[in-house]
Amino acid sequence: MANPPLILVTNDDGITAPGIRSLIEIMNKIGKVVVVAPEFPQSGMGHAITINSTLQCFKIKIDDGPQIEYRCSGTPTDCIKLAVNELLERKPDICVAGINHGSNSSINVIYSGTMSAAIEAGIEGVPAIGFSLLDHRWRANFDPFKSSIESITKSALKNGIPKNVVLNVNLPKVDNHKDIRGIKICRQAEASWMEEFDKRTNPMGKKYYWLTGKFINKDNGQDTDEWALSKKYISIVPVQYDLTAHTVIKELKTWHFE
Repeated sequence: MANPPLILVTNDDGITAPGIRSLIEIMNKIGKVVVVAPEFPQSGMGHAITINSTLQCFKIKIDDGPQIEYRCSGTPTDCIKLAVNELLERKPDICVAGINHGSNSSINVIYSGTMSAAIEAGIEGVPAIGFSLLDHRWRANFDPFKSSIESITKSALKNGIPKNVVLNVNLPKVDNHKDIRGIKICRQAEASWMEEFDKRTNPMGKKYYWLTGKFINKDNGQDTDEWALSKKYISIVPVQYDLTAHTVIKELKTWHFE
């Protein structure tokens, strides 16, 4: 591109999270960066939007970087809608979401606020990538992945991301860059969560619940994101937001409805 690309950055862990601060630093090497991110953590919000209350969005300055930043009271999806329709003078060349503190591989993509932000950008016609690290710690080490994230983003800008598709990039937990074995293009592993609820009673005698559970990988394939991550590869899964089960349409047309 003749001019530096306009890059929209967001996340679901909140605008001060170390993951997004690392992502901003990387994107500043590539183009002009505008950040629109939640002021508070919004993990697990999926594709939620704010419709029953007002939204607030304020320009802020967090560090000495050249980026323009806004903190938003809403969800990650709200951030994208506001950015594209109100805050930016033109449509960004790419949207990057993350770096999420924790995995968004396999079925986790359904629940992820980070990936929902990327998907919303795709719906708005903006090429988009979600980045997630398999480490929930607030002080997770993002440094080993900086060059890979830069390379993936530049490749997406150069080659383009197919229409109606966004990229779900997950990063294995490693100690240094040399431990990363490479990048694998994968499919989403078949997996699910076995939910458990920790039932407790508060001092007033009322019951409440903490959601817990176990991640169950049902897929033994060696072409999945879960397999790649277990072998210390970066996984890239192309995600489509057309949820139509096209292969089933023909079968359903054989049904007889009264």
